[in-house]
Amino acid sequence: MHDRIAERFRQMVTPGDFCSLRLVRERSETLSVRQDVLQPVRTSEDVGAMLTVLDGGGMGYSATSDLTLGGLQRAAEQAHHWARQSAGHSVIDFSKLPQEPPSGAYQSREDIPWHSVPLSDKIDVLQTECARLNIDDRIVDWSAALSFTEIDSLYLTANGGHVQQRFRYLIPMLSATANAGSETQSRSFGARGYCRQGGLEVLDQLDYREAAPRIATEALQLLTAPNCPSGVMDLVLAPDQMILQIHESIGHPLELDRILGDERNYAGTSFVTPEMFGSYAYGSEQLNITFDPTRPEEIASYAFDDEGTPAQREYLIQNGILKRGLGGMTSQVRSDLPGVANARACSWNRPPIDRMANLNLEPGTASLEDMIASVERGVYMQTNCSWSIDDSRNKFQFGCEYGQLIEDGKLTTVVKKPNYRGISATFWRSLKMAGNRDTLHIMGTPNCGKGEPNQVIRVGHAAPACLFTNVEVFGGE
Repeated sequence: MHDRIAERFRQMVTPGDFCSLRLVRERSETLSVRQDVLQPVRTSEDVGAMLTVLDGGGMGYSATSDLTLGGLQRAAEQAHHWARQSAGHSVIDFSKLPQEPPSGAYQSREDIPWHSVPLSDKIDVLQTECARLNIDDRIVDWSAALSFTEIDSLYLTANGGHVQQRFRYLIPMLSATANAGSETQSRSFGARGYCRQGGLEVLDQLDYREAAPRIATEALQLLTAPNCPSGVMDLVLAPDQMILQIHESIGHPLELDRILGDERNYAGTSFVTPEMFGSYAYGSEQLNITFDPTRPEEIASYAFDDEGTPAQREYLIQNGILKRGLGGMTSQVRSDLPGVANARACSWNRPPIDRMANLNLEPGTASLEDMIASVERGVYMQTNCSWSIDDSRNKFQFGCEYGQLIEDGKLTTVVKKPNYRGISATFWRSLKMAGNRDTLHIMGTPNCGKGEPNQVIRVGHAAPACLFTNVEVFGGE
């Protein structure tokens, strides 16, 4: 298909000062076993292209699923119409955007390709793991699932740009819900955290086949656990909660289009202002945040963003100081601020906008044992289950599935409904220890939403366990 589309693009009369084509073909398959019963297999396939034209300082785009020469030509002409309409009325002069023709390729590493394993074998894995969740009569709901997606994309420009990228994503999931009387508690292993690029080898990388008994046991423990205590105390967050903390209180506030006001109608603004870059103390010296699309196993790795900008690792926050934002080339030109290659679209029929990709907290030197031993009174929390943050991404309140008290340097009582709250602008300054590489987990989420019309996209987060001091902690009702 790529060769055919490239040939049609060469045959087209490309209008305007600049013209690009972005082809996206996405195929997915989801397998699920719930309460030991195989659920209907879900498959989908979607393919189309977006044509973007710059002319006279304006920009327009048009998407189509008609991939014939005529269909692509009509889309280019429609994009040119909108470019002419917007010329002189846009927030920037689009002729100032760099128009270097990109060239390159990217391919996910897939050691055990999804399609190389028979469907029956994959279902057998799920049936086995699902059965291992049902360890007690108090387990009232249990499930295991695998979701696989493959995306092939092609980006072409009329001035000779040519980029091919092939992505393979796997999301393994487990869930167990326990009930006793009026008390119901759940533990999960899945989409909010355990997702990566690759094939079925991801199951072994994430110890998927060892997780079911632990998940079920912890759901049962929560049935009789006391509520998390309330008060100001130290807080140790596991990586599967750290990813949510990074996502909501660093990732979204640093999106340049949000800082410039583009998202305020829907997803809100940001407490971050353009003047903060280069000097603002976002966190303690332990806070080092990188935009890193170079990790091959992380879910949002790539070589080029959806505007053809080459992607590379950059520090957003270094030793606590805010360095750069999450803004693609358009936002960089508009704001005159440094950004990254993160103009991304969720599909062929959406335009690229500023999105997180792999946003990672770099490891420190502390072991988990060091962090626990340093706490006189606190809580260790795992696995996000609820989140709330204000329109400026500043005041937040997050809840976790599983907590454990820390008393005099030791993990003690399991507690249920652990929650904490804070203010982004000060919370990260309470970061006392960042865990070492032994505590770091490579994780992410497949469903970050933003934009009008909405775009749901994959975001990677690698994070160690971290210790925060003097945090407001509270239990549920």
